[in-house]
Amino acid sequence: MQLSRVGLWRWYASTREMQWSAGMCALAGCPHQTSRLSFDEVASLFTSASVLAWEQALQQMLVQQTGLECQLSLRSAQQPGCVRVVAEVLQGDAQIIEGSAEWLPYSQTSHPEQLLHALPIGILEVNAEAGILFINQTLRQWLTGAAASGQEQDLSALFEAENASRLHSLLDASMAGSQPQSITLHISHNQQQHQRRELAVECQESTAALTGKRSWYMIMHDVTVYAELTQQLRQSEERWQLALESSGDGVWDWYPQTGIEILSDRLKAIYGYGPNEIEDLSDELDRRTHPDDLEQMQADRQAHFDGLTPTYINEHRVQCKDGRWKWILTRGTVIERDVHGEPVRVVGTHTDISERKQAEADVRDSEERLRMALSATHQGLYDLNVQTGMAIVNADYALMLGYALEQFSENRQNWLRRLHPEDLALSERAFRDYINGKAPEYRAEFRQKHANGSWVWILSVGALVEWDDQGNPLRMLGTVLDITARKQSEAIIWQQANIDPLTGLPNRRMFYDRLEQNLRQSKRRNSLLAVLFIDLDFFKEVNDTLGHATGDSLLVEAARRLRLCVRETDTVARLGGDEFTVSLPDQSDTVQVEQIARKIIEQLASPFHVAGEEIYLSASIGITIYPRDADNLADLIKHADQAMYAAKAAGRNRFSYFTPNLQTAALARLRLNNDLRSAISDKQLQVYFQPIVETDSGVIRKAEALIRWYHPHKGWISPLEFIPIAESSGQIHAIGELVFQESVRWVSQWRKTIHPDFQISINQSPVEFQNENSPYTGWISYLEQQGLPGQAINIEITEGLLLDADNKVASRLIGFRDAGIQVAIDDFGTGYSALSYLKKFDIDYLKIDQSFVRNLRDDSSDMALCEAIIMMAHKLGLQVVAEGVENAEQEQLLRSAKCDFVQGYLYSKPLPASDFDHFLHQAAGKL
Repeated sequence: MQLSRVGLWRWYASTREMQWSAGMCALAGCPHQTSRLSFDEVASLFTSASVLAWEQALQQMLVQQTGLECQLSLRSAQQPGCVRVVAEVLQGDAQIIEGSAEWLPYSQTSHPEQLLHALPIGILEVNAEAGILFINQTLRQWLTGAAASGQEQDLSALFEAENASRLHSLLDASMAGSQPQSITLHISHNQQQHQRRELAVECQESTAALTGKRSWYMIMHDVTVYAELTQQLRQSEERWQLALESSGDGVWDWYPQTGIEILSDRLKAIYGYGPNEIEDLSDELDRRTHPDDLEQMQADRQAHFDGLTPTYINEHRVQCKDGRWKWILTRGTVIERDVHGEPVRVVGTHTDISERKQAEADVRDSEERLRMALSATHQGLYDLNVQTGMAIVNADYALMLGYALEQFSENRQNWLRRLHPEDLALSERAFRDYINGKAPEYRAEFRQKHANGSWVWILSVGALVEWDDQGNPLRMLGTVLDITARKQSEAIIWQQANIDPLTGLPNRRMFYDRLEQNLRQSKRRNSLLAVLFIDLDFFKEVNDTLGHATGDSLLVEAARRLRLCVRETDTVARLGGDEFTVSLPDQSDTVQVEQIARKIIEQLASPFHVAGEEIYLSASIGITIYPRDADNLADLIKHADQAMYAAKAAGRNRFSYFTPNLQTAALARLRLNNDLRSAISDKQLQVYFQPIVETDSGVIRKAEALIRWYHPHKGWISPLEFIPIAESSGQIHAIGELVFQESVRWVSQWRKTIHPDFQISINQSPVEFQNENSPYTGWISYLEQQGLPGQAINIEITEGLLLDADNKVASRLIGFRDAGIQVAIDDFGTGYSALSYLKKFDIDYLKIDQSFVRNLRDDSSDMALCEAIIMMAHKLGLQVVAEGVENAEQEQLLRSAKCDFVQGYLYSKPLPASDFDHFLHQAAGKL
């Protein structure tokens, strides 16, 4: 490596960065011509001892204002020698050091060991037993007592017991391969004056020990001066903080790049907190700022950050401990920025200006009343004789109600004649409260009839300006404002927040609010309250088949029918999807509740005529009664939901009351869900395999992977029990990944030992298949990594997925096709048929459900169905697998019908992988 001989450098103490010239970069082997480097990047070019020496010399130069000279060793130097760096006494900016560097061959440098003695840092070399191999003179000068003997054997001879123990621990960590660590030691410096020296110690393995054996360097920096300066800085900050707080201000110290804010005790007191009640958390003050003030506050602060203002000043409201809002004046200044000019540290104060703000608000209120009474504005103005009820108004007042001023006469009778009846009580109470001193002003909102017959919302504000000698009010001045648009906006907002936009029924939020009112009413009256949870049966299938527009029309009609089944005082709501709820307050017994439930079932069972289709639905209803089943809203809803699922499980199109057994079952499902989570992590789940036999040859070249769970306390748990729980909880994805990994492992083996075309079928839950974060891309890549073609795996899905074949499902099916992975339709014939989709998508197999095979006879309808399915599949170029074959007669019938593959207990029940491997080899040996 050809090295440059000279170079120039500049050190920025505030950012610990260096600016190197092209010569310096070439000298050190830096890949750039010129570069601004962090000190960590510099450290990557020189040996650790050299870097530590250079940094120590730079620190001393800053503090002592002396010159600098170091000899540094490069990590990758291919020529013998070192880099000599020098700098003169500081000039100008005390935080910037400029210097030069030159390459010195070893012939011009000191002996390496002498160089270590000359370094301004302590160096101690030890072996693996902590035996001392080398001590440089700098460290000897720092130590006292035994250090001067030169006969020390280990760390205990050099250091006090506590320091020696800590150095042993540091050595152990370095020997264990931990990242370089640093500790701080305090050693005696001047025993007569009881002075101590503070050392920062790092330990790392030597790449070329002086003895030629494996050893470790302990590099020690004297950081006494730095620690003293840090303490002085801390004391200085405490003094200025005390000075600021003595004026009553609170002090904050903010680090924007981390968000951390340090709040003084006085600032916390302004907020109503004690010293230890608020932590120094990220963005603590912003979170307490009033939402209406936050944007302006941040804008003012950013203007200062950008250098547009000399200081940051803003007035805003903050929330105190007791929830009240308090006005504060905040001032702040950036006192430290990074190399990009971004603020690193900002210090400021908070001043409580609540009293001043209140005084300003009082003045504004007074001015507003004066303007309201005397100024000509576009608002309606009135001058009311309180005794007679006669009023003088301006043209805007009359125009607001659709009249010309000359045609308009205002008095109490005319005002009452225009007033909406529902607003009379509130308006009169507002007037009485003001006259009687219970309110600071007259303020009321009410509706007045417009000349065109519509209703106009009016805000009327007034103040008494004249009294008689007895103190009775004589005269009021005020304004009226048309707030119709605001009221309409509020109505729209309320509608959106409380009403289901599709059906016009109350939504979940409003239903819960009304149910809470019904609950309190039932408690007061000691009456029963019934809650019905209604779910439309088969709605999803209809919605998926006929489209969402038809589904929406069905929901609208269902909502209309539900309203016809209940009283005006009852509440019907739509919670979402096809779920409805009904609240039936003031019930004396359950007879009427059952009558309503039966009426709802009857109404929803009647055919729906939508979009030219006659559609049949039914309803499953769960019923819970207060106080028999629950005494709070959450439990009432939960128990009604559980009862609804019980009605579905019992066959749908019926209602079911809540019973404690349902809660017990729900708890059992919850516990099973928790056990399943543990089962996955504890590897209790096992993958079993069942053979799929080629009908003509009897050869086994396929198998189906099935998941099994042996619970350590409950024994075997059926997949029919735990798979639905896994789907609802999301744990099905982990189970699917387990089945895939095991299947790939075994199919790879069986393709080598049984048949090169061996294939394993994997069942896919619709929840897995429709997952947004599908693993299938990773599966395909994994098969390629294992050297397996896509045909090694067959994915089994249900017919329902094809009915809901949106772009996501279709793209995944196409992805399987492109990767060579085959697809089978499982349990074919048991759900909604998807014959048109069999040709649209690349399907390879149909699996006839075992319910058709179980009662298979020569002249049975099941036989006819099986023959029809097989013939149809073959016409479409698909192969057929029959499940559930248990006897030779069934096998013979399926063979005669030209079924391609059979599967069932006739051949083998599902077996653990190792047993199935043995079974396959036995079967292969019989051929």
